[in-house]
Amino acid sequence: MIKNSLTGKQKRYLRSLGMTLEPVVPIGKDGVTPAVVNSADEAVEKRELIKVRVLQNCPEDVEMAVFTLAERTNCDIVQIIGRNGLLWRRNFKKPKIEFPK
Repeated sequence: MIKNSLTGKQKRYLRSLGMTLEPVVPIGKDGVTPAVVNSADEAVEKRELIKVRVLQNCPEDVEMAVFTLAERTNCDIVQIIGRNGLLWRRNFKKPKIEFPK
């Protein structure tokens, strides 16, 4: 099972940030491939918070695809709405997101 180190307040804050994001990682007809995992890993390393879109032609269930990607990239799932998932992982070297106190 995936770890979830986020509190409700932190999730709410990340969801508010995620509303303005465009999906940067599409999960297509091949599902969660190593290339998709690599792409998501690089994006989350730079941004900390990314939005992924599960395309119509993906053979996997939306929740399963996002869950698998989160597990393989060691990310927290912030939320899944429709075909979009919001993933977060702290970058300890160069943190970008500061949580409000």
